[in-house]
Amino acid sequence: MVASEEVLDQLKTLGLNSYQRKLWTALLSNGTCTAGELSDISDVPRSRTYDVLESLEDLGLVRIQTGKPMKYTPVEPEEALERLKKKHEEKFEEMKNKIDRLKDNKTFSELDRLYREGVESTDPGEISGALRGRNQLMQQMETMFRNSQERIHLMTSEDGLKEIYNSHINHLRDASERGVDVKIAAPHSKESSDILEKISEFAEVRRIPENQSSIGRFSIVDGNEFTFALTHDKEVDPTQDVSFWSKSNHAAGDFLEPIFQNYWEKLKKKE
Repeated sequence: MVASEEVLDQLKTLGLNSYQRKLWTALLSNGTCTAGELSDISDVPRSRTYDVLESLEDLGLVRIQTGKPMKYTPVEPEEALERLKKKHEEKFEEMKNKIDRLKDNKTFSELDRLYREGVESTDPGEISGALRGRNQLMQQMETMFRNSQERIHLMTSEDGLKEIYNSHINHLRDASERGVDVKIAAPHSKESSDILEKISEFAEVRRIPENQSSIGRFSIVDGNEFTFALTHDKEVDPTQDVSFWSKSNHAAGDFLEPIFQNYWEKLKKKE
């Protein structure tokens, strides 16, 4: 039995490369095998089969039986996936500790100095760029919210409101607790009423009426940095979403923020 393309694609999302996916699924469907047998079954070059099987053993997906010839046995899927999860957790924790240690030593100070000196000599028009995919937009917004000092102004759609809640409620709450003024303008229905109530605990939210279109999806932080969506969130796949980010006092504070404030004043407070 050969694994379907759907199964192979799902295993790819877990970090397994092409050879790892082919060899592990071949082993699952054939039981104990030698490297040569697995190479023939999976179409993985024999010169690569041994090192790939060793990597699968390291991930906890394969057991090696010593002997001549050496044989390989698959770990049952449920146990294998638990081992893989633990392996990723260990790698994540290791990398997290490395980053924390770096932030506490002189390396970080030098990196920060290089950035600040570079920013001071950079034209504001160059501190900007396109964000491709909803994930990049969410990451940039997180950075902005975490660094906010005075105010966060958000204009979004109802789906955007849900995304902001799922991705950023803790960042926005933390900002509010630091004294940052958080304002959000968005349409909402009964489906999003629970989300609205939770966000309203720390932010002022105003409703965009159903018969009134919003002026886009954008965020402005401290009047000097903003993101602006260039695509409609209902018309494109999240991976194809395109936004613009810029760090510009003129564009954010002198242009976009007055537009938000004018629109904000025309909206009713949350009932």
